[in-house]
Amino acid sequence: MADLLGPADVRSLAESLGTSPTKRWGQNFVVDAGTVRRIVRIAGVKPADVVVEVGPGLGSLTLALLEAGASVTAVEIDPRLAAALPATVAERAPEHADQLQVIQADALRVSELDPPPSLLVANLPYNVSVPVILHFLETFPTLERVLVMVQAEVADRLSAPPGSRTYGIPSAKAAWYCAVRNAGDVGRAVFWPVPRVDSRLVLMERRDPPQTDVPRADVFRVVDAAFAQRRKALRGALAGVAGSPAASEVALRAAGFDPLTRGEQLAIADFAAIAAHLPR
Repeated sequence: MADLLGPADVRSLAESLGTSPTKRWGQNFVVDAGTVRRIVRIAGVKPADVVVEVGPGLGSLTLALLEAGASVTAVEIDPRLAAALPATVAERAPEHADQLQVIQADALRVSELDPPPSLLVANLPYNVSVPVILHFLETFPTLERVLVMVQAEVADRLSAPPGSRTYGIPSAKAAWYCAVRNAGDVGRAVFWPVPRVDSRLVLMERRDPPQTDVPRADVFRVVDAAFAQRRKALRGALAGVAGSPAASEVALRAAGFDPLTRGEQLAIADFAAIAAHLPR
């Protein structure tokens, strides 16, 4: 068993490194061993899995992932934390030290990983969580599952079904890649510093995208336009990508939709069908 980090360990380690959580990178470190083991369990991490972890911080979740037998590629933007992580693992989980690879980089700029990851498991900074998730799903088709801890409001947006109040761009785009569901709440007290917002786990399981000959980028362009003005009917909302309201109406009717439909009523397969009938 790895020697996981508790509250005193996290503060002591941060002090020894001369660092503390910063708002600049949205850092809230997990200080509860039970929480990180719960994340690993819900993610279904098994020995020999290749996990990419974004924002490992001081290594709380990293140690739990290694304990489960996974190989971990940790992507950390903070150079001081990236440099310190191998030493923390060598001290607390020496038998797993050779399973860790640390990359000091902005996760949104990572385009290659070797070996290719099969899982993304992370406590994501709230300010970049949706862009990071979508970037990794697009960039790494080898990802089979994603289990992330994010702000509760973001979790609800990612998992929202069509027609719900929180359904929007994150929901539709995530659904292109995955089946998405909330996987449990996380109390504020497990973080240092204690955040002012609630957190939630989101489980995303890869599935085939909608059957279409239209490139994903074109479908996402329709999604963006549809939600740019939520209250607007699609005839007007899609006028920009179609060329005119009249062209938008023609495409909508050809795809089988009332031009007065609003974007929040449509699933990702519907957006793909509309994109297929827009002028290209």
